[in-house]
Amino acid sequence: MSIIIKQDAFVTDAVIQIVERERAAALSAREWKHRLAGYGYSIRETEDGKHMLETLPHHVVLCELPKELFN
Repeated sequence: MSIIIKQDAFVTDAVIQIVERERAAALSAREWKHRLAGYGYSIRETEDGKHMLETLPHHVVLCELPKELFN
C-alpha cells in the first residue's frame, strides 16, 4: 500500500464511493468499519464530532466523511 501525500479530488471521490457502497452493504457500524479495514481505511471521530477517514496503518487523514453515513 502506498502512502497518499497529496490529496487528489478524483481519488478522494473514488474512496468515498467505496465507503458509501460498503456502508450500504454492512448490517451494522461495526461491520462497516471492519469492511473498511479490509480496504486499508479506518474511521476516527474527532473531539468536535466529525468523522475522518484515515489510512491504515499510518493514520493519514484523507477526508471528512458526510454526516449522512452515520444516521
